Amino acid sequence: MAPRLTDPRFPSAEEEAALQKTPSPYSGPESSYQLAFTDHDFLLRRDLRPVRMQLELLKPELVQQEQGVQSTIVIFGSARIPSPEQAQAQLEQARAGGNEQAVRQAETRHRMSGFYEEARRFAALVTERSRELTTPIYVCTGGGPGIMEAGNRGAHEVGGKSVGLNIVLPHEQEPNPYITPELCFQFHYFALRKMHFLMRSVALACFPGGFGTLDELFETLTLTQTGKSRRRPILLFGREFWTRLIDFDWLVESGMIHADDLKLFRYVETAEEAWDALVQDYGLQLDGRTHVESGGR
Repeated sequence: MAPRLTDPRFPSAEEEAALQKTPSPYSGPESSYQLAFTDHDFLLRRDLRPVRMQLELLKPELVQQEQGVQSTIVIFGSARIPSPEQAQAQLEQARAGGNEQAVRQAETRHRMSGFYEEARRFAALVTERSRELTTPIYVCTGGGPGIMEAGNRGAHEVGGKSVGLNIVLPHEQEPNPYITPELCFQFHYFALRKMHFLMRSVALACFPGGFGTLDELFETLTLTQTGKSRRRPILLFGREFWTRLIDFDWLVESGMIHADDLKLFRYVETAEEAWDALVQDYGLQLDGRTHVESGGR
């Protein structure tokens, strides 16, 4: 068969790896004969950390490009907030047990489960309505249970794709079942995971959560406040929760932040109110003509 002008000039790394044969004297674990990019132990050496960081940045970037993911809305929130169905079952079990403290805790989880349902509704709303845009908006979460599951679930239930950025942790390591498989990633480095949260995001929807949620929220606020990241809607679901947790007014009064910094975010209560904030900020016209820019990466 005659060669084509477009034929590869060199064998690919994949082809070279498939053809690799190790001579018997050099097949032992002490041998360095193995190709560097197929040598697992070599890639995991401490000195190779910069290479691993580059790979962890690059893999999700290339895959999302291939999948056409340009704009995302990131949904943060606690992994411990159950679905309403789970919360109801836990409450009934606690009441049957007769332990007052367990009942109070179950009642709190039951109240908080309303945020799960709102995150699920918001994800579905974003997925459905943004289909009419030139650049659809994909839901992106941390890939775990709780509010993260609700976000991926909402997108899944209306037939949309969604992204999950999981990270290796002692707990919550399994991705929730609603993430689009080709968009389900796993990270080792928190910093690179955080970069991917913001690289494509056009907005941040932050539901009640603990240390991880606060970390991601304040990192985004800091990057925006300092001009290291472009301004985008930062939506805090549940004014009562956030104002009880953080006294932003005291930060202003004590001179720790400027009064204008309070404009970096806004409180919302419902999925519809959050979507309206996106429409207002981006001037979305749902007729297929408006293009949502994903910004510099």
